[in-house]
Amino acid sequence: MTVIGLGAAVFDLDGTLIDTEPRSRAQWSRLFDAHGVPHDDALIASFAGRRGMEVLADLAHLFPGRTVEELFEQVVSYQSAPGLPPVAPVPGAVGLLWSLADAGVPLAVVTSGERSYAEGLLDELGVRGLLDIVVTAGDVASGKPHPEGYLAAARDLDVPVEETVGFEDTPAGVAAVKAAGMTCVGVLTTQPAGALAGADHVVPDFKDVDVVPGPALRVRGRHQSQKRQS
Repeated sequence: MTVIGLGAAVFDLDGTLIDTEPRSRAQWSRLFDAHGVPHDDALIASFAGRRGMEVLADLAHLFPGRTVEELFEQVVSYQSAPGLPPVAPVPGAVGLLWSLADAGVPLAVVTSGERSYAEGLLDELGVRGLLDIVVTAGDVASGKPHPEGYLAAARDLDVPVEETVGFEDTPAGVAAVKAAGMTCVGVLTTQPAGALAGADHVVPDFKDVDVVPGPALRVRGRHQSQKRQS
C-alpha cells in the first residue's frame, strides 16, 4: 500500500474511466473487414491510447485510394452501428472522481478522442461537471505517447507536473504521463501488467484507490519498482 500526495489528478478516458475498448476494437475490425485488409488482435491492440488519425496515417498504405480523413469518418460512423459491445464505467472510477472533487483536487481528462465523443462519454458517466479541463485530440499537435496533452492539462490547472498524478491504461498513455514528469498509476483494464511497466503503480481498477486527508491517494498493491526487483 502506498500513499501519494497530489495537487491534481489527470485521467485518460477510454479504458481508464470507461471500458470502451471492446467496442473500439470492434469498430477497427469492421473497418479492416470492409476494405478486405488482413488484421489480427495484436495489431488492433497496438492502437490503444493513440489518436485515430495518427493510427490511420501510419496504415494509409493498406488502404490505397482512400484518404485518412475518409477512413477516420468511416470508423467513427461505426460508433452508432448495431451489435457493438456495450460500454460501462471502470469499477470505482465515478466514485473516485467524486471523492477527489469533494476534496478540492483539480481534475482533468486527457483523451485521444474527439471532443464531441469525449464530452458525450463524460456526460454519460455523469462526471463532466466535476472536471476543470478536458484536453482532446483536436487540442494538441501531437498525440500520445507525446506528453503535450498532459503538459497542457497541468498548465491549465496551474499545478506543477511533479504534484500531478496521471491515470492511464495503455503503453502510449503511460509513456505520455511519465514524459510529462507526472506520477503514473496504470489501470489494468485493457493491458497486462507487463505492458504498463513504465507506470509507477498499477491497480486492477479504481476500487484499489482511495482519497485520504492531505489530500492524497492511497493505492493498494505493489509499487512497480518492487515488481521489477522481485
